[in-house]
Amino acid sequence: MEVAILGHSEMLVALLAFLSIVTLILWIWWWNGNSLLINWPVVGMVPQLSWNVSRMHDYLTYILQQSQGTFLFKGHWFGDKDFVFTSDSMNIHHILSKNFANYHRGEDFRQIFEPMGDGIFSSDSDNWKTIRTLFHSVLKSGRFELAAKSTMVQKILKGLFPVLENASILANEVDIQDVLKRFMFDNICLLVLGFDPNSLSLEFPQIPCAKAYDDMSEAAIYRHTLPGSIWKLQRWLQIGKEKKLRKAWDIFDDFAEQCITRRRQQLGQSSRNQKEREDFDLLTYFMLKDDDCEDHQRGEDVIIRTKSNKFLRDTAFNLLAAGRDTIAAGLVWLFWLVGTHPFVEKKILEEMKANLRAGTGGKWKIFSIEEVRKLVYLHAVVCETLRLYPPAPLVHKASIGPDILPSGHPIRGNMKIIYSLYAMGRMEDIWGKDFLEFKPERWISKRGGIKHVPSYKFITFNAGPRTCLGKDLAFLQMKTVAAAVLWNFSLQVVENHPIEPSVSVLLYMKKGLKVKVFERFASSIEEK
Repeated sequence: MEVAILGHSEMLVALLAFLSIVTLILWIWWWNGNSLLINWPVVGMVPQLSWNVSRMHDYLTYILQQSQGTFLFKGHWFGDKDFVFTSDSMNIHHILSKNFANYHRGEDFRQIFEPMGDGIFSSDSDNWKTIRTLFHSVLKSGRFELAAKSTMVQKILKGLFPVLENASILANEVDIQDVLKRFMFDNICLLVLGFDPNSLSLEFPQIPCAKAYDDMSEAAIYRHTLPGSIWKLQRWLQIGKEKKLRKAWDIFDDFAEQCITRRRQQLGQSSRNQKEREDFDLLTYFMLKDDDCEDHQRGEDVIIRTKSNKFLRDTAFNLLAAGRDTIAAGLVWLFWLVGTHPFVEKKILEEMKANLRAGTGGKWKIFSIEEVRKLVYLHAVVCETLRLYPPAPLVHKASIGPDILPSGHPIRGNMKIIYSLYAMGRMEDIWGKDFLEFKPERWISKRGGIKHVPSYKFITFNAGPRTCLGKDLAFLQMKTVAAAVLWNFSLQVVENHPIEPSVSVLLYMKKGLKVKVFERFASSIEEK
């Protein structure tokens, strides 16, 4: 009898515990009835965000669309603070321009993107101003523009075109995303380091440094989705993604050290006049910087720092990441959009036929900077691609002091703000009811030029004082590659290949872009 009574008591306790848990859950659900994300005790809104991490960009876009462009995310109780998601253009304008002094990268950003070191993308205050001034002077120089052009042409003729031609001859499917990543990695290595890794060749060799970049990008987005205390513990224990990150980081550092050492040795063996006549690269440019008339306004400590291995390593990392991934990611989405919109491809070809008369001699044509700049419709195609698929889909800022956003949301000191470029391209109040359409015409004015859209609405190249210094170069590179490929080849997107954005700090395609390649000769175009 006592056993039976004891058994019934345990069942009653278990039933009451179950009913209490259900009641608590229902109460929490009711309490959050008007919220898009449930704010759970202890863990905050983290669970739902984690459950939807595989479709993060579209999920965050939905949240922002339903919340008038700004949403307060409640963090867990283990130390991570609440932060704000926004795609409101007025908030962006406020953060990046009107109250620029109150918003910086912040310590959290620097910790998440540790491998960037003290480069331009992770720096703040005086360090950022110094680096930006240096980069502005070199990017606007005639030698840099000439080097950027010649390097691009060299890699198109000797790398990109032979690979595409081989794919057309063998009738093979090719992952154009992998091709473009390799192409841009070789191109930017030449321009920054004066070294060509030749990752884009018929053999498609594995290049450890290029793979290391992908691993570090993956780890960065992973750090965004986890409480800092957890990924920092994993870093200390060297397990999981953190172990993979450390290995990738070491691979890059070894690569950079080899390039810096080799270049110092080469410069040490040649005279100053010989150095100045050599092909331009940024590594050599900074190594040769001294306190002559060109640099007399800069302090001696700045000159010394720009020659240090750490400065050169951090500069290389930042420029390689920007130069490879942003252009390659933008181009892969462009070729997919053009390949799935035949009328757009037809208009691009018609514009090229009308405006481009001369190219390089020989079998293939590459068009000059002056010719490429005439391509207004192609420019519009690039803008529309970057609107829908910005290479950097999320940007992370932090407040210095308290503030109130134009949307009315209060900001505490040292509060994280994440704005979604991906969501901004899908906001009806910015782009109208046809915001989901791929419509290059939206960028062309009645006079036939490119419409001006404020940078805080078309935010791909940032806005305010931190506007991207390489904006003009990026447009030129994308248009040059797109024009060269589309004039000489037809890329047919493989049917039923899954297309979705990757979950990464760079907006690549999760499973690449498979295409079939067909040679398209200028003569056949002219006959049509």
